[in-house]
Amino acid sequence: MTKSPLLKPLERLVGRWTTEATHPAMPGVVVHGTVVVEWLEGEQFLLHRSRTDHADFPDALSVIGDDEQDRADDAEPTRDHGEPRLSMHYFDSRGVFRLYQASADDQAWRFWRDSPGFSQRFTGTFSDGGDTIVGVSQLRKDDDRWNDDLKITYRRARR
Repeated sequence: MTKSPLLKPLERLVGRWTTEATHPAMPGVVVHGTVVVEWLEGEQFLLHRSRTDHADFPDALSVIGDDEQDRADDAEPTRDHGEPRLSMHYFDSRGVFRLYQASADDQAWRFWRDSPGFSQRFTGTFSDGGDTIVGVSQLRKDDDRWNDDLKITYRRARR
């Protein structure tokens, strides 16, 4: 099975990263962490594992992939939602599960979800030849106004 072309722009996420994050609920606090992004065997899904050094910030695992293929045989892929898309399934140490849509291009990696009373979106902009990602998450609780939430910088870890 060939890798979904939707995953190609996300290849640049593969590797080890250090992170620094801030959150408006904790002014002046910088949360440090690590992220490992790797392919699941077969290179059809990316695994994004994050850990932080702060008890109030959860560790998490996300699985990112093309949600078209629901069988392993050679049958025609099923797509009941229209256009090709990536999904990101998020699980964290608090027991929270969320389902996002995701995309990436040469400039940025994005994920988002529309959920009444708690919509979220993230844009991480690539810089420094792809070795840095500067990201901002936004939250919309009133279904009208977006507010900045978590701000995070990923730096590719050097071996």
